[in-house]
Amino acid sequence: MEMLNTLARAWKTAEIRKKIIFTLLMMLVFRIGSNIPVPGIDREILSQLFSEEMGLLSLFDLFSGGSFSNFTIFALGITPYVTASIILQLLTIAIPSLEALSKEGVEGRKKLTQYTRYLTVVLGILQAIGMAVGLFRNAVANFNFGSVALIVLTLTAGTAFLMWLGEQINENGIGNGISLIIFGGIISRLPSAVRSTWHSLMAGDISWISIVLFLIFAVLVVVGVILVQEGNRKIPVQYAKRVVGRKMYGGQSSHLPIKVNQAGVIPVIFASSLLQFPLTLTYFWPNSGFAAFMNKWFHPNGNPGVWIYSLLSIMLIIFFNYFYTALTFNPREVADNMRANGGFVPGIRPGRSTTEYLNKVMTRISFSGAMFLCIVSIIPTLIQQFTNLQIGFGGTSLLIVVGVALDMMKQLEQQLIMRNYQGFLK
Repeated sequence: MEMLNTLARAWKTAEIRKKIIFTLLMMLVFRIGSNIPVPGIDREILSQLFSEEMGLLSLFDLFSGGSFSNFTIFALGITPYVTASIILQLLTIAIPSLEALSKEGVEGRKKLTQYTRYLTVVLGILQAIGMAVGLFRNAVANFNFGSVALIVLTLTAGTAFLMWLGEQINENGIGNGISLIIFGGIISRLPSAVRSTWHSLMAGDISWISIVLFLIFAVLVVVGVILVQEGNRKIPVQYAKRVVGRKMYGGQSSHLPIKVNQAGVIPVIFASSLLQFPLTLTYFWPNSGFAAFMNKWFHPNGNPGVWIYSLLSIMLIIFFNYFYTALTFNPREVADNMRANGGFVPGIRPGRSTTEYLNKVMTRISFSGAMFLCIVSIIPTLIQQFTNLQIGFGGTSLLIVVGVALDMMKQLEQQLIMRNYQGFLK
């Protein structure tokens, strides 16, 4: 009810209403473009290519909202931009010049954003060439240089347009534009998933009891995702009093929040990509011994492959959770900033002792976050395996949808609070 009240109050505010309408219009443009086909593609051959499970390609299709399997102008989706952002983030830690640039404030961030755009276009061109020359070569009606060049140009332009669309939402709308595009792609697949589940129910492949139990479980998982996404460990911080001129500063108590799920959905995406990559190779050699071996031992629908797949997924999620958390949270830097501002954790000496304490807390809380990601990622796979429910209830999509919805509500609340303050000051 609180969420509905927030939406109602936001809609009544003219300025916020304009931002909401702008965001919805941009999402409408995204969905229209997702149905515009790339020229020069044989649709019958294309439908045959996607008649079965395609491993990692199914993950790409999820993020693009079905544009990948339909080979529309947004077939690449926003994946090249996300990949470029992650690469730049990792390079910022490895390359001193980029690290210095990230600390230069607004101008430094603008420069990094520009580098991300260039890298997005480069990755888009490479992926478009791989799709036109490799994966979808049989679906190209007239395979020649002109047709391939047109396809590559169309796909790259589609990704560049989505990147621009996301930036426009950031500037003039509500929420994070890139996240909303992925969110819209995932949500757009919900009607077809519900329709396929209904057909399975009518055919007798699944029962009403399975659907009711699934819905109850889905609600519980969504509630759990919200609690964990919002959960954080508050470390108390005390600031010493200091005299500057004739005024005394400090002396107040505060806290340092450390999120339970510090890495977000990144570990699940990385783990899924690694596990699905060899399964994707089986698509190119469907009748080989390698394909038979992978489908039996490492496929989430195989037996005992579902158990091996789940175990490997748990191990990779834990690894990438610690790895990405270490990249985004530096205990030594946080401890140095606290000491520079006269802050300290009660009972812990500033400096090295604080760094060790923060590192210990982060290690323990990261394990809890990793276990949460494992549960959300693995249990839907097991449910689909043993109940025959094919509703696209993936852990990755669930985390993204809930996370984007929470971020949207937070931004709406912040906008309302800002307007209330402005009204009070007037």
